Amino acid sequence: ITGGEDRQDVEDVGREYGLVKARGSVRPDGWAYRFPITNTTILYYWSASLCKLEPIDPGNKTTYFAMHLDRPPAFLQRFISRFDVVVLNTGHHWNRGKLNANRWIMYVGGKPNTNRKIADIANAKNLTIHSIVKWLSDEIPKYPGLKGFYRSISPRHFFNGDWNSGGTCDSTTPGALEVSKNESSDSMASGAVRGTNVKLLDITALSEVREEGHISRYSIRGTPGMQDCLHWCLPGIPDTWNELLFAQI
Repeated sequence: ITGGEDRQDVEDVGREYGLVKARGSVRPDGWAYRFPITNTTILYYWSASLCKLEPIDPGNKTTYFAMHLDRPPAFLQRFISRFDVVVLNTGHHWNRGKLNANRWIMYVGGKPNTNRKIADIANAKNLTIHSIVKWLSDEIPKYPGLKGFYRSISPRHFFNGDWNSGGTCDSTTPGALEVSKNESSDSMASGAVRGTNVKLLDITALSEVREEGHISRYSIRGTPGMQDCLHWCLPGIPDTWNELLFAQI
Protein backbone atom coordinates (compact mmCIF):
# COMPACT_ATOMS: atom_id res chain seq x y z
CA ILE A 1 0.00 0.00 0.00
CA THR A 2 2.74 2.46 0.89
CA GLY A 3 4.15 1.87 -2.57
CA GLY A 4 2.07 4.95 -3.33
CA GLU A 5 5.16 6.95 -2.52
CA ASP A 6 6.86 5.50 -5.59
CA ARG A 7 4.23 4.09 -7.94
CA GLN A 8 2.23 5.99 -10.53
CA ASP A 9 -0.86 3.79 -10.12
CA VAL A 10 -1.20 4.54 -6.39
CA GLU A 11 -1.84 8.02 -5.02
CA ASP A 12 -0.85 9.39 -1.63
CA VAL A 13 -3.98 11.28 -0.53
CA GLY A 14 -3.09 11.87 3.11
CA ARG A 15 -3.48 15.64 2.75
CA GLU A 16 -7.19 15.21 1.97
CA TYR A 17 -7.59 13.98 5.54
CA GLY A 18 -5.10 16.27 7.23
CA LEU A 19 -2.62 13.40 7.59
CA VAL A 20 0.60 15.33 7.16
CA LYS A 21 3.70 15.29 9.31
CA ALA A 22 3.60 18.27 11.65
CA ARG A 23 6.75 20.21 12.43
CA GLY A 24 8.72 18.40 15.11
CA SER A 25 6.68 15.21 14.81
CA VAL A 26 8.20 11.79 14.26
CA ARG A 27 5.37 10.76 11.90
CA PRO A 28 1.94 11.92 10.75
CA ASP A 29 -1.19 10.77 12.59
CA GLY A 30 -1.85 8.31 9.78
CA TRP A 31 -1.65 7.57 6.07
CA ALA A 32 -4.11 7.36 3.17
CA TYR A 33 -3.52 5.82 -0.26
CA ARG A 34 -5.90 5.70 -3.22
CA PHE A 35 -5.97 3.08 -5.96
CA PRO A 36 -7.52 4.88 -8.99
CA ILE A 37 -8.17 1.70 -10.97
CA THR A 38 -10.76 0.55 -8.42
CA ASN A 39 -11.46 3.96 -6.86
CA THR A 40 -10.49 2.52 -3.47
CA THR A 41 -8.86 4.43 -0.63
CA ILE A 42 -7.22 2.67 2.31
CA LEU A 43 -6.64 4.86 5.35
CA TYR A 44 -4.92 4.23 8.66
CA TYR A 45 -5.40 6.65 11.56
CA TRP A 46 -3.35 6.38 14.73
CA SER A 47 -5.52 6.57 17.84
CA ALA A 48 -3.88 4.70 20.72
CA SER A 49 -6.74 5.46 23.13
CA LEU A 50 -9.63 5.32 20.62
CA CYS A 51 -11.25 8.25 22.38
CA LYS A 52 -11.23 12.03 21.94
CA LEU A 53 -8.06 13.79 23.10
CA GLU A 54 -8.27 17.53 23.64
CA PRO A 55 -5.53 19.89 24.92
CA ILE A 56 -6.58 21.46 28.20
CA ASP A 57 -4.43 24.54 27.57
CA PRO A 58 -3.93 24.80 23.77
CA GLY A 59 -1.41 27.64 24.10
CA ASN A 60 0.92 25.63 26.33
CA LYS A 61 3.35 23.25 24.61
CA THR A 62 3.49 21.04 27.70
CA THR A 63 -0.25 21.03 28.31
CA TYR A 64 -2.13 18.03 29.64
CA PHE A 65 -4.83 16.46 27.48
CA ALA A 66 -8.42 15.71 28.36
CA MET A 67 -8.95 12.04 27.58
CA HIS A 68 -12.69 11.88 26.93
CA LEU A 69 -13.45 8.23 27.65
CA ASP A 70 -17.03 8.54 26.41
CA ARG A 71 -16.38 10.41 23.15
CA PRO A 72 -15.02 9.17 19.79
CA PRO A 73 -11.86 10.65 18.24
CA ALA A 74 -12.54 13.97 16.48
CA PHE A 75 -10.99 12.58 13.28
CA LEU A 76 -13.52 9.76 13.12
CA GLN A 77 -16.42 12.09 13.78
CA ARG A 78 -15.27 14.38 11.00
CA PHE A 79 -14.73 11.77 8.28
CA ILE A 80 -17.18 8.96 9.11
CA SER A 81 -19.41 9.96 6.19
CA ARG A 82 -16.58 9.24 3.73
CA PHE A 83 -15.91 5.68 4.88
CA ASP A 84 -17.40 2.39 3.68
CA VAL A 85 -15.58 0.15 6.16
CA VAL A 86 -14.33 1.11 9.63
CA VAL A 87 -12.14 -1.19 11.73
CA LEU A 88 -11.52 -0.09 15.32
CA ASN A 89 -8.99 -1.39 17.81
CA THR A 90 -7.29 -0.38 21.04
CA GLY A 91 -5.69 -2.10 23.99
CA HIS A 92 -1.95 -2.29 24.49
CA HIS A 93 -1.44 1.41 25.20
CA TRP A 94 -3.81 1.29 28.16
CA ASN A 95 -1.40 1.37 31.09
CA ARG A 96 -0.55 3.95 33.70
CA GLY A 97 2.90 4.59 32.23
CA LYS A 98 1.49 5.53 28.81
CA LEU A 99 -1.16 7.79 30.31
CA ASN A 100 1.39 9.63 32.42
CA ALA A 101 3.92 9.91 29.58
CA ASN A 102 1.28 11.33 27.22
CA ARG A 103 -0.11 13.65 29.92
CA TRP A 104 -3.61 12.24 29.51
CA ILE A 105 -6.24 12.99 32.18
CA MET A 106 -9.45 10.95 32.19
CA TYR A 107 -12.63 12.90 31.51
CA VAL A 108 -16.23 11.63 31.57
CA GLY A 109 -19.24 13.74 30.63
CA GLY A 110 -16.95 16.61 29.70
CA LYS A 111 -15.45 16.86 33.20
CA PRO A 112 -12.43 15.34 34.96
CA ASN A 113 -13.32 11.87 36.17
CA THR A 114 -13.82 11.59 39.93
CA ASN A 115 -15.13 8.02 39.97
CA ARG A 116 -12.45 5.77 41.45
CA LYS A 117 -13.93 2.70 39.82
CA ILE A 118 -13.67 4.26 36.35
CA ALA A 119 -10.15 5.48 37.14
CA ASP A 120 -8.99 1.87 37.15
CA ILE A 121 -7.23 1.31 33.82
CA ALA A 122 -9.21 -1.80 32.88
CA ASN A 123 -12.52 -0.12 33.67
CA ALA A 124 -11.54 3.04 31.79
CA LYS A 125 -10.62 0.99 28.73
CA ASN A 126 -13.88 -0.94 28.98
CA LEU A 127 -15.89 2.28 29.15
CA THR A 128 -14.09 3.66 26.10
CA ILE A 129 -14.53 0.50 24.03
CA HIS A 130 -18.24 0.29 24.81
CA SER A 131 -18.67 4.01 24.11
CA ILE A 132 -16.92 3.96 20.72
CA VAL A 133 -18.70 0.78 19.60
CA LYS A 134 -22.10 2.23 20.56
CA TRP A 135 -21.27 5.46 18.75
CA LEU A 136 -20.27 3.61 15.57
CA SER A 137 -23.33 1.36 15.83
CA ASP A 138 -25.56 4.44 15.95
CA GLU A 139 -23.77 5.96 12.95
CA ILE A 140 -24.07 2.91 10.68
CA PRO A 141 -27.82 3.34 9.92
CA LYS A 142 -27.14 6.91 8.78
CA TYR A 143 -24.81 5.77 5.99
CA PRO A 144 -26.17 2.92 3.84
CA GLY A 145 -23.38 0.50 2.99
CA LEU A 146 -21.18 1.42 5.95
CA LYS A 147 -19.75 -1.62 7.73
CA GLY A 148 -18.24 -1.42 11.20
CA PHE A 149 -15.85 -3.85 12.89
CA TYR A 150 -14.14 -3.97 16.24
CA ARG A 151 -10.93 -6.01 16.19
CA SER A 152 -10.15 -8.04 19.30
CA ILE A 153 -6.80 -7.63 21.04
CA SER A 154 -3.55 -9.00 19.67
CA PRO A 155 -2.02 -11.43 22.20
CA ARG A 156 1.51 -11.41 23.55
CA HIS A 157 3.51 -14.50 24.49
CA PHE A 158 5.93 -13.51 27.22
CA PHE A 159 7.20 -16.17 29.59
CA ASN A 160 8.96 -15.63 32.92
CA GLY A 161 8.51 -11.86 32.96
CA ASP A 162 7.38 -8.94 30.83
CA TRP A 163 9.12 -6.98 28.06
CA ASN A 164 11.22 -4.98 30.53
CA SER A 165 11.66 -7.55 33.29
CA GLY A 166 13.47 -10.41 31.61
CA GLY A 167 10.48 -11.96 29.84
CA THR A 168 11.17 -14.15 26.83
CA CYS A 169 9.26 -14.40 23.56
CA ASP A 170 11.75 -16.18 21.33
CA SER A 171 10.00 -19.35 20.21
CA THR A 172 10.74 -20.28 16.59
CA THR A 173 8.48 -23.32 16.26
CA PRO A 174 4.67 -23.08 15.94
CA GLY A 175 2.30 -25.57 17.52
CA ALA A 176 3.45 -25.58 21.14
CA LEU A 177 0.35 -23.72 22.36
CA GLU A 178 -3.29 -24.74 22.07
CA VAL A 179 -6.48 -22.76 22.55
CA SER A 180 -9.82 -24.45 23.16
CA LYS A 181 -12.73 -22.10 23.86
CA ASN A 182 -16.36 -21.72 22.90
CA GLU A 183 -16.22 -17.93 23.12
CA SER A 184 -13.86 -15.09 22.29
CA SER A 185 -10.58 -14.83 24.17
CA ASP A 186 -11.23 -11.08 24.34
CA SER A 187 -14.38 -10.86 26.45
CA MET A 188 -14.19 -7.06 26.58
CA ALA A 189 -14.40 -6.80 22.79
CA SER A 190 -17.08 -9.44 22.35
CA GLY A 191 -19.15 -7.89 25.11
CA ALA A 192 -18.97 -4.44 23.54
CA VAL A 193 -20.28 -5.51 20.11
CA ARG A 194 -23.06 -7.75 21.45
CA GLY A 195 -26.43 -6.45 20.31
CA THR A 196 -24.93 -3.70 18.11
CA ASN A 197 -24.49 -3.07 14.39
CA VAL A 198 -20.73 -3.55 14.80
CA LYS A 199 -19.21 -6.95 14.05
CA LEU A 200 -16.38 -8.57 15.98
CA LEU A 201 -13.19 -9.23 14.04
CA ASP A 202 -11.93 -11.92 16.40
CA ILE A 203 -8.21 -12.53 15.88
CA THR A 204 -7.12 -13.23 19.46
CA ALA A 205 -7.37 -17.03 19.79
CA LEU A 206 -5.96 -17.80 16.35
CA SER A 207 -3.01 -15.52 17.11
CA GLU A 208 -2.46 -17.07 20.54
CA VAL A 209 -1.33 -20.32 18.93
CA ARG A 210 1.35 -18.58 16.86
CA GLU A 211 3.82 -17.57 19.55
CA GLU A 212 6.71 -17.87 17.09
CA GLY A 213 5.33 -15.11 14.85
CA HIS A 214 6.55 -12.12 16.85
CA ILE A 215 9.60 -10.01 16.06
CA SER A 216 11.01 -11.12 19.41
CA ARG A 217 14.77 -10.58 19.81
CA TYR A 218 15.37 -10.86 16.08
CA SER A 219 14.63 -7.24 15.28
CA ILE A 220 17.25 -5.30 13.34
CA ARG A 221 17.04 -2.68 16.10
CA GLY A 222 16.77 -5.19 18.92
CA THR A 223 17.71 -3.99 22.40
CA PRO A 224 19.82 -6.37 24.51
CA GLY A 225 17.73 -7.85 27.31
CA MET A 226 14.41 -6.82 25.73
CA GLN A 227 12.19 -8.69 23.31
CA ASP A 228 9.37 -7.42 21.08
CA CYS A 229 6.36 -9.64 21.71
CA LEU A 230 3.88 -6.95 20.70
CA HIS A 231 4.59 -6.58 16.98
CA TRP A 232 4.45 -9.37 14.39
CA CYS A 233 6.83 -10.35 11.60
CA LEU A 234 5.58 -9.55 8.10
CA PRO A 235 4.53 -11.37 6.03
CA GLY A 236 2.86 -13.14 8.93
CA ILE A 237 -0.09 -13.36 11.30
CA PRO A 238 -1.69 -9.99 10.38
CA ASP A 239 -2.10 -11.28 6.81
CA THR A 240 -4.53 -13.84 8.23
CA TRP A 241 -6.37 -11.02 10.01
CA ASN A 242 -6.74 -9.31 6.64
CA GLU A 243 -8.15 -12.48 5.08
CA LEU A 244 -10.77 -12.68 7.82
CA LEU A 245 -11.68 -9.03 7.36
CA PHE A 246 -11.93 -9.43 3.59
CA ALA A 247 -14.19 -12.48 4.01
CA GLN A 248 -16.51 -10.58 6.38
CA ILE A 249 -16.66 -7.50 4.14
